[in-house]
Amino acid sequence: MSDRTDERSFPRPDERGSNSDGSEPPLCPEIADPTSAPSTSQAAADPYVAWRNRDYRCYAAGWFLLTVAKMIETVAVQVYVHERTGSALALGLIGLVQAVPMMLWAIPGGQIADRWDRRRVMIAMLGLSTLVSAGLTAAVSQDVAVEWIYVLLFVGASAAALGTPSRAALLPQIVAAENFSNAVTWNSSVFQIASMTGPAIGGLIIGTQLNTPRALAVVVVCRLFSLAAMWGVRGRPVERQAESISWESLLGGIRFVGKTKLILATITLDMFAVLLGGATYLLPIFARDILNAGPQGLGFLRSAEAVGAVSMAVLLAHSPPMRRAGRTLLWAVAGFGAAMIVFGLSRSYPLSLAMMFLVGALDNVSVVVRHTLVQMLTPDSMRGRVSAVNSVFIVASNDLGGLESGVTAAIFGPVTSVVLGGVGTILVVIGAARVWPQILGIGSLQDIRPATAAQAELAADSERALRA
Repeated sequence: MSDRTDERSFPRPDERGSNSDGSEPPLCPEIADPTSAPSTSQAAADPYVAWRNRDYRCYAAGWFLLTVAKMIETVAVQVYVHERTGSALALGLIGLVQAVPMMLWAIPGGQIADRWDRRRVMIAMLGLSTLVSAGLTAAVSQDVAVEWIYVLLFVGASAAALGTPSRAALLPQIVAAENFSNAVTWNSSVFQIASMTGPAIGGLIIGTQLNTPRALAVVVVCRLFSLAAMWGVRGRPVERQAESISWESLLGGIRFVGKTKLILATITLDMFAVLLGGATYLLPIFARDILNAGPQGLGFLRSAEAVGAVSMAVLLAHSPPMRRAGRTLLWAVAGFGAAMIVFGLSRSYPLSLAMMFLVGALDNVSVVVRHTLVQMLTPDSMRGRVSAVNSVFIVASNDLGGLESGVTAAIFGPVTSVVLGGVGTILVVIGAARVWPQILGIGSLQDIRPATAAQAELAADSERALRA
């Protein structure tokens, strides 16, 4: 079955990429004719429609290998640094030196993605990451000082920050718009499977002899194969904007997100949900001191979240498209918060395991809705910059969420920290629904186009007028 429908029935997002004079398109395009909405029958009938696209298969294979490589690298570097220093602070610095580049370079990376060929940018940055992996392999083989490990990690994270917006913005160029949410669903599944298998592979390679050079050599091989897979991707060419580099164009993604309420609402909702409701950093305390599950139990708790996410991805792929994606998103995030409350109060290991499974499943719903909205509501000429803003939100929520969990656990205890975070997540959902009623107007993800933002705005205005 073909992975594209008749393209004449509706305009593609990239066709709105720029005006004839090179200026940016309006932030809220005119409402499209409702009769021009694409058919959703194909994606509903074929849950594997994304996989029938050769370019997507190459893209997914590269993404899987890239994630596995990152997971193995993380385990190997943590083992090496801990063995050399025995310091918890030294381990914490690993996260810091990788988070700072994303905060610094993601926005410029978005500008690069919107001005140059995204595939070439992504391949170039992946090549630089591969060289960094080779440098890390040589460094740990020579037993170098930990400071050099930090330097190499910073360079690698900088390459990832500059390349991530191009990778994210490339996906709509290789998957038809009506199949995009299906591709996002499978992408999430690919990521979660890699997140489960990567650390296990790294641990097996390192072994009891703590052979970190061997593990890092495997990382180099994985990134080389990932580079080869991404090289095989052939996306649709898009028209670039003929605008000069300036602060105004550099910050265009921030302005677009600020004025496109549906995108701002969903990424803000996700950020605060992870910031307040995440318990990943506290799982060792729960496994050892509260659930008496030990290291093996900790491993299962960490895996349960990923298993839940994969299970939900498969379920979404085989289910009809969400008819009310906005309401589903709000219920999923609220359920995420409720599951964290139950997890925090639980003294039963099976119940806690079930809650982590539920957390992963509900979070996957948020991921699918958010990424589909971010890419489909954004004109192609701005997808790189908007993807960069989304990346900053994700990094901020993960890293600051870990800090929030640690601080509140130190003051109030781990149970209170998780319970309060879950309550806070539910309150954020209620607040988001009141501040951005446009969320409630999101229908099927298959029909999302830039004009949907304008339609949702009008629906929200009408609802306010009726209440008045």
